[in-house]
Amino acid sequence: MSELQINTTQNVKIKFNAAGVGERLLAFIIDTAIKIGYLLIVGNVFGAFENMDQWSQIGINTILSLPVLFYTLALESFFQGQTLGKKALNIRVVKIDGYQASLSDYVVRWFFRIVDIYIFGLGFFVMLFSKKTQRFGDMAAGTAVITLKDKVTINHTILENLRENYKPTYPTVIKLSDNDARIIKETFISAKNSRDYQTLIKLRSKIMEVIGLKEMKHRTDMEFIDVVLKDYNYYTQNM
Repeated sequence: MSELQINTTQNVKIKFNAAGVGERLLAFIIDTAIKIGYLLIVGNVFGAFENMDQWSQIGINTILSLPVLFYTLALESFFQGQTLGKKALNIRVVKIDGYQASLSDYVVRWFFRIVDIYIFGLGFFVMLFSKKTQRFGDMAAGTAVITLKDKVTINHTILENLRENYKPTYPTVIKLSDNDARIIKETFISAKNSRDYQTLIKLRSKIMEVIGLKEMKHRTDMEFIDVVLKDYNYYTQNM
């Protein structure tokens, strides 16, 4: 298993283990089995349409095939870089720069499946010789697939899962650096797990001082710090 080192925009180095070729291949097989299962079910349910004219059959088959065509793109977009196969193998798509991949990144990866998968399975051989186990789609999108099974997981980084319609609360969080956000998150997780409320109070006070905030809009320190981290991710991903 190769080690993947991500350098953020503030030169903070984060280390992950890249998902192995075997893991990615097995996730692909699981996803393919799900697609085949869907097509078999749909074929049986809509078998009555076989008596229609050729063009009607083509139209119906095209519509029913859309979930298979957009399966990977839709699931990776909704589940922050995971399909059902990737969830089963506990692997995820992330940006090389340390941030959550965007919709445009998933679109690029999905588009390059034409080359990676459907042209002699070229992506499989590319991954074998790639230090970061990347296929062409990953290289074009600036992404990699990491394993979440190790001690160092995505929860130890500044990454936060954001809803598609997420609205930030504290715009001055942009005064923080990647390193600040990493330290805040590590301290926050540790203090929250150990119920160290004194540390949470100090952390909240320090954050308010650094970002120039006189009054927070949340009732508890935990809620405030959690939103600050999400807001930081929102602004840095969309700058």
